Amino acid sequence: MFAAIAAGVTLVVALVGAGSWLFVQQNNAIEAAVERNVVDERRNAVMEVARETVLNLTTIKPETVEQDVERILAGASGAFEAEFDGRVDPFVSVVKEAGVTTVGTILETGIESEDGNTTKVLVAARADVSTPNGTEGGPRDFRMRVTVTDDGGVMTASQVEFVP
Repeated sequence: MFAAIAAGVTLVVALVGAGSWLFVQQNNAIEAAVERNVVDERRNAVMEVARETVLNLTTIKPETVEQDVERILAGASGAFEAEFDGRVDPFVSVVKEAGVTTVGTILETGIESEDGNTTKVLVAARADVSTPNGTEGGPRDFRMRVTVTDDGGVMTASQVEFVP
């Protein structure tokens, strides 16, 4: 009888131990999944900023060039903003004078590196170019590295470079 009671107590202790271990493992798995989702959401947001930046840079029309430039500058910061902002008037003049329209398409994006609040994203894009006389039109492919900076939850393109 004593052996049966001891076996019963041992079984209960083993079941409680196994249940506790499973509970801890489940909580760890849930925490890991939540953390992965947060990281994935941040990476998706960063890639969206990079895509939007390149799309804005490759979609310019003479009749809306001022608004196109405002859209580019609205998502810019740092060196990219300073460089682009200093050339707005000549850029607008050239686009209007040439009458060239470009319509961008994003082909692919991928994260190159992450460092704190800064992420470098590679973006492959195509700009379909049309000229008033139709002689120099056609698709142009670009590869760009967009540095996206997260400043307290506000993500902007702080640098844009062409990649050979």
